[in-house]
Amino acid sequence: MKASWMRKLLVSAALSSIFATFALAQQPGSETGKRKVKSRVAPVYPELAKRMNVVGRAKIEVIITPDGRVKSTRAVGGHPLLVQACLDAVKEWKFVAAPEETTQVVECEFSGNNN
Repeated sequence: MKASWMRKLLVSAALSSIFATFALAQQPGSETGKRKVKSRVAPVYPELAKRMNVVGRAKIEVIITPDGRVKSTRAVGGHPLLVQACLDAVKEWKFVAAPEETTQVVECEFSGNNN
């Protein structure tokens, strides 16, 4: 009886692992299918964030038109002092053309080394 229970537990764990891997691979914004950036504007490190020693990443969801222009942006993560600078910069980016509109997440890194 104990072996049967253990076998069911192992099979269940294996199936969960397989399905989780498959689900992660299907999420939009994963590395596969990402459009390359043709021209990028670096975000300006906000002066207040510098003075307060705020560092980190801002994550922005970007909707890109087929011709590579940024249609819209939306903050999805990061410190509020950093998000706006990232939004402003990403709105100016140009991406490689594609057959249809796409959505992806980009990150801007802010550290003590930024100007």
